[in-house]
Amino acid sequence: MVGPIVISVVSISSGKLNRLSRAGVRDSKLLTGRKRMFLYDEIYSLAEEVLSYSISNTEINQAMANHISINELEALNFAKILDSMQSSPSRVFLDSPDVISERFGMRVGYFSQKRLLVSGLKQKRSGAGSGSIKVISEHKADSRYPVVSGASIIAKVERDREIQRIADRSGLDIGSGYPSDSYTVSAIREDLGRGRLAPYLRERWQTIKAIRQLRMEEFLG
Repeated sequence: MVGPIVISVVSISSGKLNRLSRAGVRDSKLLTGRKRMFLYDEIYSLAEEVLSYSISNTEINQAMANHISINELEALNFAKILDSMQSSPSRVFLDSPDVISERFGMRVGYFSQKRLLVSGLKQKRSGAGSGSIKVISEHKADSRYPVVSGASIIAKVERDREIQRIADRSGLDIGSGYPSDSYTVSAIREDLGRGRLAPYLRERWQTIKAIRQLRMEEFLG
């Protein structure tokens, strides 16, 4: 509900993949904050290239106002971050937020300037052959592939840093910024009408609408 969506890409040579696993790289959600911070530096030291991009809450609000789904917004920015890479990977593993993972891979391929060939699909647009990059798009890929786990750790650390900056600016304990976090929900409830968190909210998130509605009912009651 608060802050950006952070996406990251990690490029690593196949000979170093095992070193990621040995270092303890796995799905960022299964790691403590301290462990993620340690692995953040390890990943940078092992990777050929690491890039991150923050999709701001303003971009998210504008997209949703224009009936662009979060999955479409992520696909567009996945494509942008892939296109900005200096290295030339032979394979790309995508952690699909869409349960129909091939659809997400197709969206990334549509937006990207690179020649992407999504595994399991026949795509005339991308085409196979020289210069094409094989794309493996899977739901929950961050729990299957160490390189995707590495990207999830980078993204999580970057987002946590941004959440801390928002907490410092607003003077509120906002927790993680997720709808499941009671600290986040309480901070938003307390701040309604004051505006300290307003510049950082994903205004069209359903949970925020529910919080506003509940406060209105309490006020009228």
